[in-house]
Amino acid sequence: MQPRAGVGVYTKEILHAMAVARPDCRMTVFLPRGVAPPEAAPPLAYRQMPSAPFVGRHVRWPSRMRTLRPDAFFGPAGVMPLGDVGCPAVITVHDLAIYRNREWFPARQPLSTGWIVPRSLRRADAVIAVSRNTARDVEAIFDVPASRIAVVPEGVSPTFHPLGSEDLAEARARLKLPQRFILFVSTIEPRKNLGTLLEGWAMMRDRPDLVVVGGWGWRYEPIKAQMQRLGPRLHHLEGLDPSELPAVYNLALVLAHPAWYEGFGLPPLEAMACGTPVIVSDTSSLPEVVGDAAIMVAADSPDAWRKALEEVSGDANVAADLRRRGILRAAEFSWTRSAELTWQVFDRVLRGAAA
Repeated sequence: MQPRAGVGVYTKEILHAMAVARPDCRMTVFLPRGVAPPEAAPPLAYRQMPSAPFVGRHVRWPSRMRTLRPDAFFGPAGVMPLGDVGCPAVITVHDLAIYRNREWFPARQPLSTGWIVPRSLRRADAVIAVSRNTARDVEAIFDVPASRIAVVPEGVSPTFHPLGSEDLAEARARLKLPQRFILFVSTIEPRKNLGTLLEGWAMMRDRPDLVVVGGWGWRYEPIKAQMQRLGPRLHHLEGLDPSELPAVYNLALVLAHPAWYEGFGLPPLEAMACGTPVIVSDTSSLPEVVGDAAIMVAADSPDAWRKALEEVSGDANVAADLRRRGILRAAEFSWTRSAELTWQVFDRVLRGAAA
């Protein structure tokens, strides 16, 4: 998985926070071939998964797990191997967007979407959903009873916080960022709806620059062509080091997050923690994540995005109010809290297995 993609961030952060919360619990993490353990990792045991794509993951890997005689299995990416893991299991579901609109995704996933994911949801003793929206999707699409679903929101790392002017001046010069800019942070693919933002931005009066941070996903060609037509005031940072993100958030006038669907949506939360005003679509989980600390706009209306962007970038009082509300809202989320709630799910599952 991509380390800056939502599931990659979640997996890294939740395992670290769980290990810190309960240092007496021994956790073994199986990594895909070619993926190195994170730097400054907590005291976790790391092992390589078998290399054979299907047999290795679904037959050999469960066999290796059973030899460890674990108390529980945790699937932070929402799936379990098809083979028996030999213990109670908890999985985290991030979103079920592919079941809501298959056109947002590549077509080459029939095994995963048609068999592995549904089977995992049926077999897991508990399902963690990262938002109430995802929990509703799990219940509605797969008929998983609410009693097996626990909502555990994601957290925001302490590295995302307001920075001083000296640090920001250095970052602006280092990254060659404009003085005033609107920010978009996400993989560039259909579900993220960058096209609507580009249309709204192009219509703005006295518009600031636009900085797009994110790699190319799939079916990005129309968006890439649209970006190229919009001229030099659109800046694309494709390979930004994750350590630079807090400074980029801090420097932005506003973060615009127009996604059609999000299971949770970390960039708005990270931006709010940095004191950056945020505008999001009024869809899926985004309203529950931002609460009353952001402006919500219809995902399908470029003109509504234009008006919201002009309001925030042109009115200092509106921007200041959003900064204050955003910092307070983001303070309600932490990976420490997420880990505590996750451990509560495991405690409940293990008590049920022992009864």
